[in-house]
Amino acid sequence: MKELGYSTERIELNGSRFLLSNGYMGYRGTLEEAGKEDLVACTLSGLYDQAGTGWREPVNAPNGFYTVLSYQGQPLQPRAIEPATHEQQLVIRSALHRRKTTFALADNRIEIATERFLSSADVHLMALEYRFRSTEVGTVMVDTGIDADVWDLNGPHFREVSFQAAGSSLTATALTNEGQVVAVATMVAGLNGQGATLQREQAVLNRWTIPAEAGREYCFYKYVAVYTSADPECTAGRDPATVAVEGVRHAAEIGYAKLYARHHACWAERWPRSEVVIKGDPEAELALDYSIYHLLAAAPSHTEKASIPARGLSGQTYKGAIFWDTELFMLPFFIYTQPQLARGLLRYRYHTLDGARRKAAEYGYRGAFYAWESQETGDDACTYFNVTDVFSERPLRTYFRDKQIHISADIAYGIWQYYLVTGDESILFDGGAEIILETARFYYSYAYFKKDKNRYELLDVTGPDEYHERVANNAFTNYMVKYNLQIALATMCWLKGKDPAYYRAFVERLDLEKDLPGLVEMNDLLYLPKPDQKSGVIEQFDGYLALEDLKLAELKARIKIPHEYLGGGNGLATTTQIIKQADVVALLNLFKTNFSAEVKATNWTYYEPRTEHGSSLSPCVYAMLAAELGKQDWAYRYFLKTATIDLTGAYKRYVGPLYIGGTHPAASGGAWMVAVFGFGGLSFDGVTVCLNPRLPTPWAGLVFNFQVKGQFFTVEITPDQVRVEAGGENTQPIRFEIAGENRLCPQNGELIVAYGK
Repeated sequence: MKELGYSTERIELNGSRFLLSNGYMGYRGTLEEAGKEDLVACTLSGLYDQAGTGWREPVNAPNGFYTVLSYQGQPLQPRAIEPATHEQQLVIRSALHRRKTTFALADNRIEIATERFLSSADVHLMALEYRFRSTEVGTVMVDTGIDADVWDLNGPHFREVSFQAAGSSLTATALTNEGQVVAVATMVAGLNGQGATLQREQAVLNRWTIPAEAGREYCFYKYVAVYTSADPECTAGRDPATVAVEGVRHAAEIGYAKLYARHHACWAERWPRSEVVIKGDPEAELALDYSIYHLLAAAPSHTEKASIPARGLSGQTYKGAIFWDTELFMLPFFIYTQPQLARGLLRYRYHTLDGARRKAAEYGYRGAFYAWESQETGDDACTYFNVTDVFSERPLRTYFRDKQIHISADIAYGIWQYYLVTGDESILFDGGAEIILETARFYYSYAYFKKDKNRYELLDVTGPDEYHERVANNAFTNYMVKYNLQIALATMCWLKGKDPAYYRAFVERLDLEKDLPGLVEMNDLLYLPKPDQKSGVIEQFDGYLALEDLKLAELKARIKIPHEYLGGGNGLATTTQIIKQADVVALLNLFKTNFSAEVKATNWTYYEPRTEHGSSLSPCVYAMLAAELGKQDWAYRYFLKTATIDLTGAYKRYVGPLYIGGTHPAASGGAWMVAVFGFGGLSFDGVTVCLNPRLPTPWAGLVFNFQVKGQFFTVEITPDQVRVEAGGENTQPIRFEIAGENRLCPQNGELIVAYGK
């Protein structure tokens, strides 16, 4: 991915577009000479802090890449001197950032070319190659070091920062408000001498003064190590600064080329299993490659105590919290292509199960009520006032934290899907079963039994559509809870048959004996909204169809102030049928076999014009169902909207005055699902792989890779043929149904099936 030219208006967007991350930290796509005014951030995964009464959010580490080149005393910074030429590039398949900038000063031209990466082989390391050339003789100064004057949304998060200098090695040690230590160490190689040390209030630098020869290229390398007191390497009493200095010295000994080779090898191993090839549509191919990049880059491979935040590691938006996005929009990609990473994401939910139990108890319920915005402990970071009214400038009470109860079922759903697809039974023993039963117990505790109708109902909830809060019997929520109850009972049966001794201990440890009859009863009697007998429409919640029915354009014409929130107590959408995002259509996607094609088509047609798509999660949901229904033009349009969102920047950056910019890994996961589940028609029920291809008109072919039950396959789809090739290391045959034809794929064989004619 490449962009030519420099514009201050694109700094914020490009910070996200050219983001590098490795699951431990993310470094925004800013230039090396940039400061906090350009929104530079090295965002750390799983380390959070609260400043005063502000929102608790992830910590941005001091900037170890900070480097400013000066010529004849003039700092070469694009904000001060407009570049003659500028190019920024992201090498997607190896997570490598490049920039090339030329400054014109009188008759002289100074060229700067850099390359940098965040190591996937050692997630604590960052490395930079910095080259420069002057066409004329002159004095060049290189100021490079650590800038601790970081950009924060709700900071400052450092109550104390200290610096140390030892030759070309520099260290910044920062203490957060909550007492965590963040250490950044740097070392420079390739410049003669040690350089002079410059100490500033919030930075420490080394300065090299170089009498530059005309036309000669100079090159140096910079190594950066980041450690915190929360890292395992530092929890045994070792000082993070000491560990960081050791890490950066070791990196310098290895050298840039070998470090990059190790990093590249990690990406070369992961990429082929996740790669999707789109033939005949280079725009879609780039967008999907870019989406896959963001998913792989954001996933924590170093720990199972962290997950993927809603904005990845592109900054502090949404408090760096983990939402339902992970299980329903990102997890499928990992389940089918990187199951080990998928397992780690689910194990994060086990490590935060106690936080979910605390939340349930806080509201007077039993079981596990997962955080709407989850951080490292699982306690809910979501506040009661998430949006500011643009008219009164007062905070609005929102009901995300306490009423979006579907979050617990979303997680249980993800666990069961992982188990079905991978066949990995250990996930149930390693916390999965406990989560499924505790979430089911929460719903039994939450539900209301309506005696006159002899049914359980779920009242006072908020579904995926956040513009309508505190509703009764949201269809999405009720069906998800029903599924949670079903798999809870299935899990108990499975455990009892698999390991009776474990089952007895499990029931005793969780004190489940008295709840099991209730779970059975609620499973039998939970109310599920059905399609209307005449219209076929599934009412999103009780009373939805009685709300004002108007066109989206009519609603938007009522907006008086840009960025005003359409939900909440007085939002424009709350008394209308305009919804924020896919809700009933999301339900139809997750439970495809529960509804007829006619019902799915009716509801897609009804809800599509009433959906604002105020969330980046929404377009992919409509795209997947459109593809299934043969609405290929609609599906393709929504696919591009999903896949290109971070390339184009066509998304909301503010709700009221609240900044919500950054990357959208859930949309990235959605793009993959549209391509593979939607256009490729892939599904798996635990026994049979189904492929029902529905290629959009621009595509001459689609190739993707996936695994089920530990068996890997490559699928190549053309407009009239499907070819399935089994992986060379497969150990068993797998049954396929391709365009309605049942076939058995040998463990190392292939299938070729014609379709479409």
